[in-house]
Amino acid sequence: MTDDQNHIISEPGKGGGVTATHRSLRRPQMVEMLERPAVRRRLVPFSVACYHKLRDLGMVPVKTELLNGVVVEKMTKSPLHTLLAHRLFDCLAVDLPPGYHLRKEDPLTLATSEPEPDLAIVLGDSETYRHQHPATAELVIEIAVSSIELDRAKADLYAGAGVSTYWLVLADARAVEVYTRPRTGGYGSMETRRSGQALETWYGTHIPLAILFA
Repeated sequence: MTDDQNHIISEPGKGGGVTATHRSLRRPQMVEMLERPAVRRRLVPFSVACYHKLRDLGMVPVKTELLNGVVVEKMTKSPLHTLLAHRLFDCLAVDLPPGYHLRKEDPLTLATSEPEPDLAIVLGDSETYRHQHPATAELVIEIAVSSIELDRAKADLYAGAGVSTYWLVLADARAVEVYTRPRTGGYGSMETRRSGQALETWYGTHIPLAILFA
């Protein structure tokens, strides 16, 4: 997205609807405005339903996701990011048990967010989600090359949605943060796996980090 592209400014409309208008706003000006504490205190978050309406009207850029009511531009994927995603997908798909579906960069519709994790294993098959996206997952994976803090912040979202396990792949550090025991407000456990260790799924898949990061 370039600095000259329009951004959406919305305000409540009559009857609880949303009135959206396009304004020309350069990114540095927007960032400067958002850095003002008085402005941040008065921000109004988008609901998931509002986000869907704006998306259907073509008023939300395609490469975005909704995080706690904030529309966030997704990062461009590097070759390393793509390689790691393919390696993980191939490993996880091999012994995936019946009744589960492996998704890649597809939305999860949560209470106040609609993230698009790099990989997710959910109950059901593709037909199960013909009319709505999954609301939770057994496993979610995000691969962080230049978005580590944002992806760490997503842990609370996934925990709140009951995602059993969250893997945050730290590409540059060649490590993986493994979050388990979801509860309101975050995960109850986090450990970092490093070289010489491995990742394991509940269905027995074993992924040595030496192979993942080779």
